[in-house]
Amino acid sequence: MAETQRLTVVDALRGFAILSIMLLHNIEHFDLYHFPEYLPQWMKAIDSIIWDTLFFLFGGKSYAIFALLFGLTYAIQFYNQQKRSSDFSGRFLWRLLLLLVFGIFNSVFFEGDILAIYAAVGIILIPFRKLSNKVVLIAAIFLMLQPLEWGKLVYILTQPEYTEPASRANIYFAKIGDYLMHGNFWEAAKGNLINGRTAALYWSLENGRFFQTAALFLLGFLLGRTNKFNPTPENKRFWQKALIVAALAFIPLYLLKAALPATDLLPAIVSRLQLVITSWSNFSFMLVLTAGFVLMFEHTFARKALDQLSPLGRMSLTNYVMQSIAGSFIYYGYGLGMYAYTGATLSLTIGVVLAILQTLFSTWWFKKHQRGPLEQIWHKLTWL
Repeated sequence: MAETQRLTVVDALRGFAILSIMLLHNIEHFDLYHFPEYLPQWMKAIDSIIWDTLFFLFGGKSYAIFALLFGLTYAIQFYNQQKRSSDFSGRFLWRLLLLLVFGIFNSVFFEGDILAIYAAVGIILIPFRKLSNKVVLIAAIFLMLQPLEWGKLVYILTQPEYTEPASRANIYFAKIGDYLMHGNFWEAAKGNLINGRTAALYWSLENGRFFQTAALFLLGFLLGRTNKFNPTPENKRFWQKALIVAALAFIPLYLLKAALPATDLLPAIVSRLQLVITSWSNFSFMLVLTAGFVLMFEHTFARKALDQLSPLGRMSLTNYVMQSIAGSFIYYGYGLGMYAYTGATLSLTIGVVLAILQTLFSTWWFKKHQRGPLEQIWHKLTWL
């Protein structure tokens, strides 16, 4: 019973992450940023509120939940194979290679794909699979501290004449509109795979996502190894403490991030500190969302509502790729070109409709199948 409950809450939480990621992608027009000028002022005001609210709630948090659960899934897979006296390492490497292929395919439609990055960063889980919980936790904390940014900060402090270089990611992002607004499908696909992926990789590097993702993988692995999603009184206390500590940490971090630009510090120093503090702030709020979700799931009434997200989570790979295909057709120039007509309000409405359709499709699919379409392919190829 405990195992079933644990998997149910994890599926629902993963479904919540997929849902919120889709809503963000829609208001961003799947990275084709364009704000229609013809909209009335009252609509623009609502658009601004929706944009700020969704990014406050989910920006940098939804993907973090997704990454946390990626590490958790590896812990479950590793444990299941360990019970059979089998080492999952080689098979997991092959599984990551397959994920990279899925990521490349998804990048044809959406340059902001995270699957390829997960495939690369996921390798870090293998050397930690048999190390102690303490070692795994220390490594996760070290990575979450963003050591590269602190190294840059020390260098800046020793170089008074240092100036912040232009963002390499922005150089490539500036070219995106040319092929996504005006190109045909093949031009958009080529641009996404070459220019778009380069932009996304530089953006991840410049914003500390590689270190944070690796840290989240390890923390998820640790949560899975210690069975923190089992519905026990001890785990309930764990999530209650996590909720309180994370909420108390988030408030000063968020305020400090907002106050930094008004200080007299060098712009380069402010930039590095903001990156680090934003990473910690997002992590803290992600824990608030995760702990709150897990605690709510223990209540019968809330669980009935939240469990509706479980089918989305059970086929998260399929749903993630499907939303890229649908979103690119809806917003990009080779499709309906809705980027030119929709602000955040209308895009959010489209996102909600897509979420409902995906939920209905996922629920229907699992009445006849054990796994989602792409999950089944991934599973079959994993165990060739």
